[in-house]
Amino acid sequence: MNCDVLIATGAQPDTAHGPADLEAAYNLPYLTKGQGQVTAVVDAYDNPNALSDVAFYASHFGLPTPNVLKYNQTGQQSNYPQGNTGWGTEEDLDIEMMVAGCPNCKILLVEANDNSNTNLEAAVAEAAKLGATVISNSYSGGGSNHSAYNIPGVTILASAGDGGYGIADPADIPTVVSVGGTVLTQGGGTRGWTETVWQDTGSGCAGSTDAKPKWEKAKWTPGCSNRVANDVSAVAANTVVYDTYGAGGLITVAGTSISSPLVGSIFGLAGNSTQQSGGKTFWEAKHHQFLFDITSGSNGQCSPAYLCNGEVGYDGPTGWGTPNGIGAF
Repeated sequence: MNCDVLIATGAQPDTAHGPADLEAAYNLPYLTKGQGQVTAVVDAYDNPNALSDVAFYASHFGLPTPNVLKYNQTGQQSNYPQGNTGWGTEEDLDIEMMVAGCPNCKILLVEANDNSNTNLEAAVAEAAKLGATVISNSYSGGGSNHSAYNIPGVTILASAGDGGYGIADPADIPTVVSVGGTVLTQGGGTRGWTETVWQDTGSGCAGSTDAKPKWEKAKWTPGCSNRVANDVSAVAANTVVYDTYGAGGLITVAGTSISSPLVGSIFGLAGNSTQQSGGKTFWEAKHHQFLFDITSGSNGQCSPAYLCNGEVGYDGPTGWGTPNGIGAF
């Protein structure tokens, strides 16, 4: 599996989206919700600075002191795997997006021994065993065991990938909330923010082994008899994180690694994660009023066109839209 984070070289972190931007753009009740909720991110290898980095991030941006605990894939708070700076940046990004969206959540970082499916799936199981009811996975590849991402009472999310049109494991698994990416810009419209499809987000029609869930109505997904991704989306570009292990402090990043844990944090705010069934909540028409419909941009060439282009209503790259508060969660 490959992690889904990109470091923007030459970018200025002080102009990138910080927590206040994310909270304002998506109308998040970040200070009044999330108490008692346990969320998790699963990553590979160790970042020895992860806990000190997230503490600095929260302090720097004026957030409450975060409650973040680090475990290895067998549930120990010691005996961590070998370090890896690339995945280390991913880990900082994941837990910092969880803190940005839900600073009152208890957040678990579970480090797999490596980036193999076997060990990442063991870490997912361990996160659930440790009490997480929201688990975000910011990686993509192939060969996943579908049952590993189907845990009753747990909402499991995955990033859609950063390679443009096309979808991979585990985001294409029917029991997983598939999270696409957008470009978020301040200004414009009554909202005060505009969004368009991030050109590198994954999306598309899954293969024959990924059956269409009953809640993914065929009337909204013509031309694909299998699972369609994505379900929902959020910003995946120009966002600031703090990383002293793989980088030199505040950096600007991109990737659906931003959007998956951020959306996971909103499940934490809503407090309904034990009652979800994959991405079903976003496909229910009553929830569409609580999502910003993203209608422009593209991530490639495809047929039918909605699988790779932002359109009114459902489209592949952004799903049913981006969060407008917690009502759709």
